[in-house]
Amino acid sequence: MARKSVSMTKLALTGNEAVAEAFRQVNPDVAAVYPITPQTELMHKFSEYVYDGKVETELIAVESEHSAMSAAVGAAAGGVRAITATSANGLALMWEVLYIASGLRLPIVMAVVNRALSGPLNIHCDHSDAMGARDSGWIQIYSENSQEAYDNALQAFRIAEHSGVLLPTMITMDGFIISHTTEVLEILDDAAAREFVGEYKPMYTLLNPEQPVTMGPLDLQDYYFEHKRQQVEGMYNAPAVIEQVAQEYAALTGRKYGFIEAYRMEDAETAVVVMGSAAGTTKDVVDTLRERGIKVGMVKLRVFRPFPHEQLAEALSHLKSVAVLDRCISFGAQGGPVYMETRSAMYGKEIPIYSYIYGLGGRDLIPSLVESAYNDLFEGTPDPKMRYLGLRE
Repeated sequence: MARKSVSMTKLALTGNEAVAEAFRQVNPDVAAVYPITPQTELMHKFSEYVYDGKVETELIAVESEHSAMSAAVGAAAGGVRAITATSANGLALMWEVLYIASGLRLPIVMAVVNRALSGPLNIHCDHSDAMGARDSGWIQIYSENSQEAYDNALQAFRIAEHSGVLLPTMITMDGFIISHTTEVLEILDDAAAREFVGEYKPMYTLLNPEQPVTMGPLDLQDYYFEHKRQQVEGMYNAPAVIEQVAQEYAALTGRKYGFIEAYRMEDAETAVVVMGSAAGTTKDVVDTLRERGIKVGMVKLRVFRPFPHEQLAEALSHLKSVAVLDRCISFGAQGGPVYMETRSAMYGKEIPIYSYIYGLGGRDLIPSLVESAYNDLFEGTPDPKMRYLGLRE
């Protein structure tokens, strides 16, 4: 895609460094920070920018992740741009305040470096942390690699702060797989990045005596229902904003992001649906199988909330069968959370859809495992219940 004449620099960065770089360019007013592996290096890097004078951000080092989100809520309610970051148990410790942030319509941006939830204790990647927060009222955007994490971080501010949305937004990347892996990516120059994100102009602030507002009051049977419905409206409005922001970013950088990425789907007979870093592995498997004359494709979900049910259904509607790969297990459900959403999106279409769980606790998704899922689809042997890729017998 053609882009505007704008300066970009190629840098070798980890995913954590890439998102910290995006945050530096945005120059937020407040950053509430607390360390947790594998997110720690992200805010360590951003704190270097603070103490080197490269940003004007007020850095608040707090005593827990619950306090980090509480500080971000207070800052955003005061009318400033606020960020934070976390992983796994840290996100779980924020649970209560996640709902407060979304319920108060505060456009906080948070980086979530995906990690398995305890117990048993594990510091490596799966999606159980963000998936546990999928109904907390936050927009969720997933990243395949460091470049996408950087690009998603810049776009997140525009999405969250739009007057028709006003919802907090988390941008995620797979712990260690992306957060600690160095890749070469293109970085906008500071002026272009800041012009794209723009200045934050809050609709309301607790610190404006000329326009007094109440935030966080007791909200009983009289209006609670209506306020929840307003949050839904923000999610309904988000897709158009996400698409518009993506188009503007593509015009600036040449990198176009949608709700989904359809890879070699035009004549595919079967496909795998994935999120995050697994998309790269799956693309390689698709290419290998295509070389053998096997018509397979892949759909990568970039946006999980709001769920792009129409786009996904359109991409999958011509297939004979679909496998959905979840890096999270939903205990007692009929499959993983992405599978459940996909099956709902495909309601009424006579296409078999199967649930596969993979990579829990950071276990590698090697190409042969992805290929085995495709083989199941072509051989007609998928289990109607959840299957597990790479599970020891």
